[in-house]
Amino acid sequence: MSLGAPRPESVPSRRVTDLLISWGAGDESALTQLVPLVFDELRRMAHRHMRSQRDGHVLQTTALVNEVYVRLIDLSRVKWQDRGHFLAMASRLMRRVLIDFARASAAAKRGGTTVFVSLDETVVGPDGPGTDLVALDDALQALAKFEPRRSQVVEMKFFGGLTIDETADALGVSPQTVLRDWRLAKVWLLRELTREASPND
Repeated sequence: MSLGAPRPESVPSRRVTDLLISWGAGDESALTQLVPLVFDELRRMAHRHMRSQRDGHVLQTTALVNEVYVRLIDLSRVKWQDRGHFLAMASRLMRRVLIDFARASAAAKRGGTTVFVSLDETVVGPDGPGTDLVALDDALQALAKFEPRRSQVVEMKFFGGLTIDETADALGVSPQTVLRDWRLAKVWLLRELTREASPND
């Protein structure tokens, strides 16, 4: 929940929350009931993730959703909080799937297909060079060691395509806090990625 005034939860959201709680308590059938309720959101999120990938990527939007579904099944019992918590976890799993593919590709053919992304046009101009996805993942992991929430904001907002409000709900903070974390995280990541790209520094 965000720090603002509580807002009534929609019936679908309440249903999602109930199923998440049941699933977390060990009811495996709850996941089967849950997925159709959130499938459109998962596809939107997967599409946002795939926008940064090269054409002809072995995974497409639906395949990415399916891969995440498989990984969700493998999760041990999670104390799910609500829809926002679930979407945040789904976004993290999508990023991990794509990072695994990117690392495997780099290992299979050194100097081969490197995936590039741009945090947004305020960090890297629309005609400027992109950022190596694997390097960005490494930088995010480094950021998470001392600013875990800021790392999560980047993960949810940039990779997952969640809105400011959705990210705030998932993290239990205000939208203003998300905006501040987003700005500060981008500055830190740009500095870190620039340093990594300059071995002589």
